Amino acid sequence: MNLDHLAEKIKIWGKELGFQKVGICDVDLSEHEAPLQAWLDAGNHGEMDWMARHGMMRARPDELHPGTIRVISARMNYLPPEAQFASNLSDTTQGYISRYSLGRDYHKLFRNQLKKLGQKIEKEVEGLDSRPFVDSAPILERPLAQKAGLGWTGKHSLILDKEAGSWFFLGELLVNIPLPVDEPSVDECGKCTACITSCPTGAIIDDGIVDARKCISYLTIEFDGIIPEEYREAIGNRIYGCDDCQLVCPWNRHADITDQKDFHRREDFEESDLVALSSWDEATFLKRMEGSAIRRIGHTQWLRNIFVAMGNAPFQQRIVESLESYRGQSELLNVHIEWALGKQLQQLPNANREQEGHNKVSTKKHRLIRIVEKGLPRDA
Repeated sequence: MNLDHLAEKIKIWGKELGFQKVGICDVDLSEHEAPLQAWLDAGNHGEMDWMARHGMMRARPDELHPGTIRVISARMNYLPPEAQFASNLSDTTQGYISRYSLGRDYHKLFRNQLKKLGQKIEKEVEGLDSRPFVDSAPILERPLAQKAGLGWTGKHSLILDKEAGSWFFLGELLVNIPLPVDEPSVDECGKCTACITSCPTGAIIDDGIVDARKCISYLTIEFDGIIPEEYREAIGNRIYGCDDCQLVCPWNRHADITDQKDFHRREDFEESDLVALSSWDEATFLKRMEGSAIRRIGHTQWLRNIFVAMGNAPFQQRIVESLESYRGQSELLNVHIEWALGKQLQQLPNANREQEGHNKVSTKKHRLIRIVEKGLPRDA
């Protein structure tokens, strides 16, 4: 068997299966063990206990899947055409949803394509033992991707490529055959610190090191508790994830729009008005988010995120009434509702000048204050 020829065929098959680039590396990630342990020891993983649960297995693919001697790393673009610009970040009455989650959940699709790649290799190699992973196991996918030549680790900790930027998913196929390895990618960030200085919460605490406890993506997706008040204003209207560090990255000027239609923005997000999104009951949320990564955070966390965004939005009576209508449903929601109502009320003097008629405004103002401060029914 000509392993060099097989490696080339694997890369061709990968492109046929929808991957934009495929690379191969060995399993030695020993240089990443100490930094990983230091990151965990500092508590930078927040409440993501699964990050520490398996110890250093994350840096040892051959322990994760015994017999592995090579990792085939692949990437798949996800930038949807409908989200080429982040214009709704500036319209704070709209909810901003991270670009990766505007379409269908990528895990199953990506994993199925990796599985098909393994099946193609199996036809060529007797005794092949392979296993695909897409965010489904303790494995350091970014160091593997860099080692396989798919890109370098940017200062925001994401993988970057000169031609593709960072708008892509990563996945791995672990195999037991001694394929030739690719040249690792080298750092091309230079002195640029755009991602660090643009992070709304200062979560990038050093080159390539993110404190998840400050990260908006963590706070709105992985964290299901009370969002610390110190970060709520910085969250703005980001109701699921955050793309700021990628939006400002110069390399993303070269990013291609995805050809994968499953990653295009779903119709449910053509209208992202905060009040409209908050009106979804749990059954509606579950139905509309079928096949979406967003579904896994659940309806309560979805509302929590929206309520924080409402607190950061310009004063609107309909926002106040929407917030008030959810009072008393849960302690978690109440904390964020009261904060958001307070933020809305702080804007009342400015909002009044934008209303028609002084008397009408005065009546509306006092009515809203009674609703918010006394918890009266809206028809009181």
